[in-house]
Amino acid sequence: MDIQYNLQIIKNQILDAEKRYQRPYGSVKLLAASKTRSVDEIRSAITAGQHMFGENYLQEALPKIDALKEYDIEWHFIGPIQSNKTKLIAKYFTWVHSLHRTKIAKKLNDQRPSNLPPLNICIEINVSAEPTKSGITFQQLPDLAKAVSQLPRLTLRGLMAIPEETNDFAKQRANFHKVKQAFDALKINYPNIDTLSMGMSNDFEAAIAEGATIIRLGTAIFGLRGHT
Repeated sequence: MDIQYNLQIIKNQILDAEKRYQRPYGSVKLLAASKTRSVDEIRSAITAGQHMFGENYLQEALPKIDALKEYDIEWHFIGPIQSNKTKLIAKYFTWVHSLHRTKIAKKLNDQRPSNLPPLNICIEINVSAEPTKSGITFQQLPDLAKAVSQLPRLTLRGLMAIPEETNDFAKQRANFHKVKQAFDALKINYPNIDTLSMGMSNDFEAAIAEGATIIRLGTAIFGLRGHT
């Protein structure tokens, strides 16, 4: 699997989508979802110019962060957050995309080291109200956004979503459009928010069409899990 080649293809696809959907040049950033990927695979992506990486599980992420500490990497936590893991997430990550509880927000705030800048936060929305997925409803968003905005060691940056999987492009766009509408409504009260984290390997074009600023790709970069 040629990670360098894949990254070049994806970057071209992002540029094409930005043009096609009248998005400003460079407005969509690529987050490499590196769950289950080896240090060598991540290093190959770094060599190809990738510097944003997303991890789902703290115990898997920490050895990678340590092994790659000489590189200028921005680590994003994109998985479910357990209460007993907040201290290390607050210490080792620059972003958290998967916040959906006030209790967790307060712990991340209290445990963010004072020598680091505030932790960037995206609130996770459960767009399709799937019982197996984490995230809040659209109705719960105003209260959680208010709580996060009042915590000095956190910076509310925007929203994250993982809609139900579908290959129907129109349905993909419709789901992402709901998140964009919620984002636009939130921006009225929080004009500094700027991030829509949505779109993965199978639906990132629809996400870009609907305003994504960060897309999270794993398979498209690294190939199927267990294959190199």
